[in-house]
Parts: sequence; C-alpha cells; structure tokens
Amino acid sequence: MRFTRITVNPDQMSGVPCIRGLRIPVATVVGMFAEAMQPDDILAAYPDLEPQDLYEALRYAAQAVQERELPLLSA
Repeated sequence: MRFTRITVNPDQMSGVPCIRGLRIPVATVVGMFAEAMQPDDILAAYPDLEPQDLYEALRYAAQAVQERELPLLSA
C-alpha cells in the first residue's frame, strides 16, 4: 500500500509517522477517531489537515496493525 500523506523524518517528532511533514502524528489523528470525534471536529482542531489526511491516517494505522501481533488480555 502506498502512502502519499504520511511522512517519517528522524529529525522531526523523533521519527514518529506524521501527516504531510506537519508535526501532527498519525497516532493523534487515529486517537481522536477512537474518542468518537467526527472528521469535521478533527479538522477544526487541526486546521492544517485536509479530509484526505484523516482517511490516509486510518489506512496507515490499519496497515500497521496487520504487520504485527498486538498482545490482548483475556476478558
């Protein structure tokens, strides 16, 4: 999968994946979705973001989870 809006720069944000070279980590955007924020609310909180950035962040996170196993606790 190709990502055109996700950047990783070791000299910025300690190499954390960010949106388009901005200091907005992918994890921040995904976390906002996880907190049930709506896309318009996320865009209002981060005016430099574009709608396409949000969906690419979600696609990136989905791909990252597929790449490794995450520990889960039994209920």
